[in-house]
Amino acid sequence: MMVLTARRLAAELGAWRVAGPAYSALADRIRLLTLDGRIPLGTRLPAERELASELGVSRTTVAAAYARLREAGYLHSTRGSGSVVAIPGRFSPVEDVEARTTTTLDFSKAALPAAPQVGEASLRAARALPAYLSGTGYDPLGLPRLRQALAERYTAKGLPTDPENIMVTLGAQHAISLITKTFLSRADTALVEAPSYPHAYDALGLAARKLVTVTVDPRRGWDDHGLMQAFRSANPALAYVMPDFHNPTGAVMPACQRELLMDLATRHDSLVVADETTADLRIDGAAGAPLAAYGPAILVGSMGKTVWGGLRIGWIRAQPEKIRRLEQARYAQDLGTPILEQLIALELLGQYDEILRFRTVQLTEGRDHVEHLLRANFPQWEVPHVAGGLCTWVNIGEPVSSQLALAARDGGLPIGAGPRFGLGGAFERFLRFPLSYPAEETSLAVEILAEAWRRVDQSRAVGTEFKPALV
Repeated sequence: MMVLTARRLAAELGAWRVAGPAYSALADRIRLLTLDGRIPLGTRLPAERELASELGVSRTTVAAAYARLREAGYLHSTRGSGSVVAIPGRFSPVEDVEARTTTTLDFSKAALPAAPQVGEASLRAARALPAYLSGTGYDPLGLPRLRQALAERYTAKGLPTDPENIMVTLGAQHAISLITKTFLSRADTALVEAPSYPHAYDALGLAARKLVTVTVDPRRGWDDHGLMQAFRSANPALAYVMPDFHNPTGAVMPACQRELLMDLATRHDSLVVADETTADLRIDGAAGAPLAAYGPAILVGSMGKTVWGGLRIGWIRAQPEKIRRLEQARYAQDLGTPILEQLIALELLGQYDEILRFRTVQLTEGRDHVEHLLRANFPQWEVPHVAGGLCTWVNIGEPVSSQLALAARDGGLPIGAGPRFGLGGAFERFLRFPLSYPAEETSLAVEILAEAWRRVDQSRAVGTEFKPALV
């Protein structure tokens, strides 16, 4: 059983205190962390006395928060096991059964449904599979034909690439985890963006001693001064960035900043990892040249965002000696990418430009609809205009993002609160809103969000406690 220390929970809670009783605010924040997956089911929370000491509150406050969570089904307490995180309606903290409540929509994910070409490509791949059945099926680097096709796409972008520069992975998250485990040690510091992709934080946090951040703003982009300061003061062993249609801000790093980043990395002997999973999702903008065109960066790509999340195919583009190190390290985690999925990916690469044109139409319609609805329903919010990617990073003007996300969940709309994309509870004034859902679902989501905002706003106006339902 995983045990969450008081210090780690306090860091995840961030700025949890809001108007009203402290025990209620603490319970609500722990609930949001659970629903977001930041506290895994079956995790044991710290003892009441330890958490109270870490947070600087009375033990009575923590006891009352735990009691509220137990009453609502978010904690189970058993002798010898303490308080264990659960979801209401599940028979046990780790049993995979349906919860009592169901949601109408799920806007916590910024993702697209499968491209229309996936079905036919899968059938063609299945017909090609028998030619590979005489082999062992273990494939740590990837099919030579697929590596060649991926290398050709990079070369066409102006980055000469050979198959020896490519490793095929089980999606982008697998690639990020493999890179961090291979090139980071527990003595190292890693540089990350803030806000950023939450699961990258998870992978880097498991491998590195410390994470330092550089700010990314939807309009101003990356903070040059912050970038230089982070390299000078922290000397990071690895820097993880998403330079094209950044998740969640949608920002694109200009060429001058790419040069600055790679120059800093070279001078400080830092490894740069560029996550390109959203780089092909242009709307009316354009991605920059691959970061590896400015220096020896490792690039991570995937079909999860462009084609379909159910197709677990990603890749790493790096110098051959780094690919060899990754190959050796991979044996400790898995023995390769499934052949059939690689064959499907190979089929889809032949239609990739057509798929991307289709995605541009989808995302243009989604972006325009989202921006219109949000600006009409929330005139006080700051809704940036994004040129690509899957989401927009909305400034809601008040530090109530977690409260708003809880209220929206109670209305049937899971959505990403700002702190989900930061460290230490930052970004309470922001909300991530996806662009990737059909117009009717987006309209319904905005209706639910508007009602949730009224509830939160009214409670703040009269100075009373906002009490989202706990079941």
